[in-house]
Amino acid sequence: MPHHDSLILMLVAGFVLAFVFGMAAVKLKLSPLFGYLLAGVAVGPFTPGFVADAKLAPQLAEIGVILLMFGVGLHFSPQDLMKVRKIAVPGALAQIAVATGLGWGVGRLMGLGDAEALLLGFSLSVASTVVLIKALEQRGQMKSEIGGVATGWLIVEDLVIVFALVLLPLIVSASSETFDAASLAGSVGWTLIKVVAFVALMLVVGGRVLPWVLTMIAHTRSRELFTLGVLAIALGIAWIAYEVFGASFALGAFVAGLVLNGTPLGHSAAERSLPLRDAFAVLFFVSVGMLFDPMVLVREPWAVAAVLAIIVIGKTLAALAITTVFRVERRTSLTVAASLAQIGEFSFILAALGVSLGAMSAGTHDLILAAALLSIALNPLVFAITDRLGRTPKAETA
Repeated sequence: MPHHDSLILMLVAGFVLAFVFGMAAVKLKLSPLFGYLLAGVAVGPFTPGFVADAKLAPQLAEIGVILLMFGVGLHFSPQDLMKVRKIAVPGALAQIAVATGLGWGVGRLMGLGDAEALLLGFSLSVASTVVLIKALEQRGQMKSEIGGVATGWLIVEDLVIVFALVLLPLIVSASSETFDAASLAGSVGWTLIKVVAFVALMLVVGGRVLPWVLTMIAHTRSRELFTLGVLAIALGIAWIAYEVFGASFALGAFVAGLVLNGTPLGHSAAERSLPLRDAFAVLFFVSVGMLFDPMVLVREPWAVAAVLAIIVIGKTLAALAITTVFRVERRTSLTVAASLAQIGEFSFILAALGVSLGAMSAGTHDLILAAALLSIALNPLVFAITDRLGRTPKAETA
């Protein structure tokens, strides 16, 4: 493939195949994410036919991550989280702990080291916000109490992952050297201080400056300039977080979205940036699919089944147990449990970071991608089963 046209061919193949496979997935009543991932597999190096430029894929995926995190920040609602905090905060933290523990146990049985096994479990512990929102919208539960609890639960998971993305490189680099608990604690503490300083600066200064900037741009009455301004703010703040404060682009983009969310024009900013965020989100999933070797399903079927069981069975039962302890209404409990029986974008981001840092092998990464594909495909079935269980008491009463 000539160097000058590799980007164009990557975009054409990615968008066209993502559309075709995404439409097929929707017709089969699956999440379109499943189709986007399969499109990546189709143009990846592990399948015959056209192979997209593997060097471009990570860069496009990085842009997708930045815009995904920007979108998470734009839709983050502290008010909604506060309404369900008594269930969502302890529930999400307990469920993450259970899933991480199960993943560590399975990883150790597969011969992985403690660190890689923990990272495997942690990658399996967080569900896909994109899959959840699509499922709740299709069921008309997005604005209901059930949707509020499920969304709040995932917001807590997303926040945990955001901090994990900040701390993981530091912990891995420290553990690769001579282990010194004091120096590790000092490094983690210094990193947290810089992150807190960045967030505080953005909330205080950005919270005053950005509304004025957006209002000034809006007065131009140019849709293009407003959209460009929103993206410039998102990418600019992400760069400041990375270059000045030593944080990740992802954290910077999340904080940028969080700050814009609190401005009077936040809703308009979210609306105008949505098409580009959606486009690069699709490319992100296509890029992830390119990294997946389908032969792992043949080489290690039992390992894939074990990892999938943690996601679909282990996380579901853990969520049911936790919500039962908190005396959550049965139907809400079942919906939350079904919502968590899949993994997606944050698991991919965390696993890719683990591979880039040398903390996770490509084989373990393939297991996570295989289980993610299968869990997304099985999620409608899990919802159907929980719906049936949720209707049982009514049937018995009748």
